[in-house]
Amino acid sequence: MDIKGTWKASLIGVFFGLLSVGIIFLITRPPRGIPIQLKPPPTPSPYVVYVSGAVAEPGIYSLIAGSRIQDAMEAAGGHQSSADLDGINLAAFIEDGDQIWVPYQKLMLSTPQPQESSSSTPPQTNEEIEHPQIATLLININTASISELDSLPGIGPQKAAEIIAYRDANGPFERIEEIEMVSGIGPVTFENIKTLICILDQP
Repeated sequence: MDIKGTWKASLIGVFFGLLSVGIIFLITRPPRGIPIQLKPPPTPSPYVVYVSGAVAEPGIYSLIAGSRIQDAMEAAGGHQSSADLDGINLAAFIEDGDQIWVPYQKLMLSTPQPQESSSSTPPQTNEEIEHPQIATLLININTASISELDSLPGIGPQKAAEIIAYRDANGPFERIEEIEMVSGIGPVTFENIKTLICILDQP
């Protein structure tokens, strides 16, 4: 074989050698992994809370997760002038389904002494409020609407409607304790609301 033939044979050998190495490499190399596609994090569902008490607009509100009681109060139109903000932690986080009660300022009403007089005017009782400015901070259960009664702790819309139904059927309450005669209102509920309600004579 001449030199030219030997050179061609060498090139062919090198070519098939490289081809064999490439095939072996493709066969023996590990398979590539499937790329992982990361999905965006889900949007958290809003928290639904019921805000009542000394706020401008009691009701049910939706707030983003991580909101605080201050945010819930502002969603309800802000607090009333009679609110006791020292009685609630405005920085506390809310939870879904919470009922947030903004308390009223507690007023200490003293019992007036009976008047020693021959006048026919009967003495005042615990349920009669002498000063109109004090009465405006309390809820008169003889005239209160459903929304006003609903603002009391432990009194929802259903119990508020039952109070009005009882009042319409039996006449005005004569003592604040008589509210316990309404179905669903017991001693515990009365203890929570007794400093927030009053009885006023009808005009």
